[in-house]
Order: sequence, then C-alpha cells, then structure tokens
Amino acid sequence: MTEISRRKKSKPTRKAGSAGRPRDPAAPLPRLQLRYLAHARSGDKGDTANVGLIALEPEYYPILKKEVTAARVSRHFDGVITGVDRFELPNLNALNFLLHGALDGGGTISLKTDAQGKVYSTALLRMEIPVPPALARRLSPKPR
Repeated sequence: MTEISRRKKSKPTRKAGSAGRPRDPAAPLPRLQLRYLAHARSGDKGDTANVGLIALEPEYYPILKKEVTAARVSRHFDGVITGVDRFELPNLNALNFLLHGALDGGGTISLKTDAQGKVYSTALLRMEIPVPPALARRLSPKPR
C-alpha cells in the first residue's frame, strides 16, 4: 500500500448538511404540526367555539405561547370564524382560544354538522408552527 492510498483511506469524510455544521440563521426553521407539541379540547358557548391547547411537556409551552398567536389562529381558520381571543394559562402550560362566529348561531339552531364545535380542537392541532431544529428532529414522525 502506498503512502497516498493510506492517506486517502484514513481521511475522514463529512456529508453535506451534517450535524456538525452550524445552522444558517437566515434559513427558515423547520415546521411541525401542533399535535406533536400539544393536545386540545374544544366545545361550544353559543356561537363561539372554545379551544384549549395544552402543552404535552412544560418545555413546549414557551414555543406555543410565542408561535400560536391569535392572528395565526385566525389565518388558520380563515373563512370559518369572525374573530379570535387568546388567553394564556401559564400555570397549566396552556392557551385558550375563543373562536367567534364559528358555530353558525350555536348548538340548537346551527345547521352545521358539528354545531358544538368538537372538531375545532383537531383542526387546530393540524396547524404548523416553526420550532427549533433539535426539537423538530426529536419529534418529527419517522418514515415508515
């Protein structure tokens, strides 16, 4: 074996995009659906759907608090609701949303299939938010 071939064999290689490479701060953060970070419950109060979003782990609450804004929830339900109020419940690691105009008049008079607003929790959990890359790697579904 020659000296050159020995050097080639012992030379470490690094794949592009390896974990050792620093993240470009201008690159967009990875996105995850809320279902990987929280669970939710919903119900009705007249014409308003009430949705509670509860962090699965206390460490996720600051991310939910920052990223799941009333404006972002309003865009997520665009054309289905007339307004959003957001309430923070830090002692529960949770957020509560009131989705105004969501129930077409409410449970007893609405012609909507879900007049009590039970599916709004599932719909909110489908919303995607940016998360830190390490968290995205840890929580992202593994390919089958």
